[in-house]
Amino acid sequence: MKPQVRFSSITLSDLKSWVEIVEHGIRDYPWTLVDDVPLNAEVRRQLQDVQSRLVKDRTQLMNEATIWSRAIYPLLVLAEQGFIQAWAGIPLRGDYSTFEVLGVADGVLGKELSGSVEAPYVVIVETKRGIEAQNPQYQLYGEFLAAAYMNWQLDRGDQQVVFGGYTVADVWTFNKATVTNIDSDRPTLVIESSREYSGKLEAEIIVKILQQIVRDRLDTLSTAA
Repeated sequence: MKPQVRFSSITLSDLKSWVEIVEHGIRDYPWTLVDDVPLNAEVRRQLQDVQSRLVKDRTQLMNEATIWSRAIYPLLVLAEQGFIQAWAGIPLRGDYSTFEVLGVADGVLGKELSGSVEAPYVVIVETKRGIEAQNPQYQLYGEFLAAAYMNWQLDRGDQQVVFGGYTVADVWTFNKATVTNIDSDRPTLVIESSREYSGKLEAEIIVKILQQIVRDRLDTLSTAA
């Protein structure tokens, strides 16, 4: 029987035994360059409201549920466009030929179908605290693999691109994942990573990155159609 592992317990050793991982490191990638991304007046107003609350919060002292509701999910919602919506607590599963990854993503930007997410395009991990907490980077890699597999089931394209990030308090780190050779015994996972962004100081950049990712996905889907 092939191994099955949940996102919350996945390790780097697990990933390396199943997947070829290529990490390009932290730099300014095109998807992180957002100076020219426009935000409409309504988004700017809501963004100002969120940020004005955050600067007064001691996010390092808050529990995970409070941070999620005040600092993370409100920014995720501001990236919604077209049929791509923000969701919380979404199950993901990737049933590869030699392993299976599954679990629940804290947050997702994806295509809705009958009240659930059909295609997850952006996945977000809220870092858990405590001595038993796992490395959020590896958990995110597992979610990338699951999301890529779900999207592959829809279009069978060998190259699947999924974006995502993990949060520590109100600080965001973004990744771009490109998954290839999905139907082989050893898929390839290529990772690009951003610097850290503070929700208190850089909420506008966070929302612009998310909006640009969603807009590019919508353009890609429109072209494919």
